[in-house]
Amino acid sequence: MKAMLLKSFGGPESFELCDVPKPVPQAGQVLVRVHASSVNPLDYQVRRGDYPDLVPLPAITGHDVSGVVEEVGPGVTTFSPGDEVWYTPQIFDGPGSYAEYHVAAESIIGKKPPSLSHLEAASLSLVGGTAWEALVARAALRVGESILIHGGAGGVGHVAIQLAKAMGARVFTTVREANFEFARSLGADVLIDYAKEDYVAAIMRETDGRGVDVVFDTIGGNTLARSPDALAQLGRLVSIVDIAQPQNLIQAWGKNASYHFVFTRQNRGKLDELSALVARGQLRPYVGAVYSLADIPLAHARLESPNNGVRGKIAIAVEPSAHLASTDFSRHEPAAQSMPR
Repeated sequence: MKAMLLKSFGGPESFELCDVPKPVPQAGQVLVRVHASSVNPLDYQVRRGDYPDLVPLPAITGHDVSGVVEEVGPGVTTFSPGDEVWYTPQIFDGPGSYAEYHVAAESIIGKKPPSLSHLEAASLSLVGGTAWEALVARAALRVGESILIHGGAGGVGHVAIQLAKAMGARVFTTVREANFEFARSLGADVLIDYAKEDYVAAIMRETDGRGVDVVFDTIGGNTLARSPDALAQLGRLVSIVDIAQPQNLIQAWGKNASYHFVFTRQNRGKLDELSALVARGQLRPYVGAVYSLADIPLAHARLESPNNGVRGKIAIAVEPSAHLASTDFSRHEPAAQSMPR
């Protein structure tokens, strides 16, 4: 089978398209023909060598799968050949999704939402599971509460807006003004252009000085240190970003705030919850650009670019027909003029 192999840590040029043996499913495993994958910040972090002790080289990386079951191993009862499935491979535990075939444990695989194309499903599995873990399992966001989502036009952010609205929250988000219409279409109630206005001042103005109940950090930088200023008393902050340097969290102490850090876990339960939201029309991923398996280096380079012009996710059409089978090409922008945040 064809696979994009990471032979050394470094830039996008570190990938090489190679022929490798097709995997064989063992007991409790499912062999999936991969139709689509996607690109996440975690993918380029792995590629550049942020986790060298956890990724033996050469490696097949990638963290999203949407495809069709080709074969099942002994003991598998949930799936049969021909089933359309989606999932996130176990992170740092075996080959990833940048290949024509992938083997995974039955327990982490879900039935693909029938209303989503493979490109859309592959663009939702990791970011959807991450947003679910952050807002449901960690922040325990409740009906009537308010939340500030940093980076509402990005991969995780655009899903988090939809999830928070489905949970009955009032949603604030930071995006550039060029992305206001996009964020509003997802359900955001209050839009803050982070390039023109201080988000803390905007939150305090819009909440009459109370602050928001939850902050969801998808961008990093000084967000951990500054966001407590936008929190209400007993607020919660959830971050999915590595802490690159020590942070002064004295303001969090003054707000009696709680902090949560998310490294998403793989299980079918989250996928089924997300599928239910998709079926009810409350959640849909936005595919901002599509690349082929051979063009994964270009996809990585674009996602890392500070002005990449992509809203939502960059999808990878591993099976060429996955691109043609997309249910809504109007959702696949070849480029935009603003940097998602």
